[in-house]
Amino acid sequence: MAKVGFIGLGVMGAPMAKHLRAKGHELTVYNRTIAKAEKWAAENGGRVAKTPREAADGQEFVLACVGNDDDLRQVTIGPDGAFAGLRKGTIFVDHTTASAEVARELHEAAGKKGAAFIDAPVSGGQAGAENGVLTIMCGGDADAYAKAEPVIMSFARACRLMGPAGSGQLTKMINQICIAGVVQGLSEGIHFGQQAGLDIEAVLDVISKGAAGSWQMENRGRTMNQGKFDFGFAVDWMRKDLAICLAEARKNGASLPVTALVDQFYADVQAKGGRRWDTSSLISRLGK
Repeated sequence: MAKVGFIGLGVMGAPMAKHLRAKGHELTVYNRTIAKAEKWAAENGGRVAKTPREAADGQEFVLACVGNDDDLRQVTIGPDGAFAGLRKGTIFVDHTTASAEVARELHEAAGKKGAAFIDAPVSGGQAGAENGVLTIMCGGDADAYAKAEPVIMSFARACRLMGPAGSGQLTKMINQICIAGVVQGLSEGIHFGQQAGLDIEAVLDVISKGAAGSWQMENRGRTMNQGKFDFGFAVDWMRKDLAICLAEARKNGASLPVTALVDQFYADVQAKGGRRWDTSSLISRLGK
């Protein structure tokens, strides 16, 4: 079992850290709101750190799951940042969905300290984190990844090294691009069926067994038909992710017309008060 520091105990990080403890790893946790970290430790065991640096001090692995590029830099760089506490050989694994640029930046910074950095964004949402079945796409050096993979698999069902630093984040961008298009198509299909007076439950049951089937259809189709959006991955988070995708596309020359359009559709959902609704709320733009 490993000595692990975990930074960020939000809706994703808290259950991920819980799985690490359940697997027997020695855990030190840090959260920006210390009371949340103390509550987590009281329920799950482990030690509470007052700074990211303290959470990283003396650890074999440090894992992080925070909000965005700025949050990630805040917990890694500076005198109280985790990198100040890294020892030679420590492996820092970042599960934040962030830019490929910050992944490469932090990979270089960790390397200067004799440590390693792996960008490892996740897919599977809150339910995947709670059930320990996340899909994780990684970027970094192969030797560091090989050492980190058994720790990461504490809360994953699939984990793969996709290439050098930044490759995990680029793969996550593809994941979000694909989801955006699928959710819009599913929204339009359900809306069309509603307008045609069809039994949507029956429609979904049939077409989900064929070529139109998808995770979104199986897990969100019925609740979309019912107008229920109080769970899952929030619209605010999706817009953050799509902004990363579109920014990267401007750099590499990729054309993402559907992604850009769906991003604006999500802006419409935000404007009508759906910032914290699940991403399946895209159908709310179309009416029932």
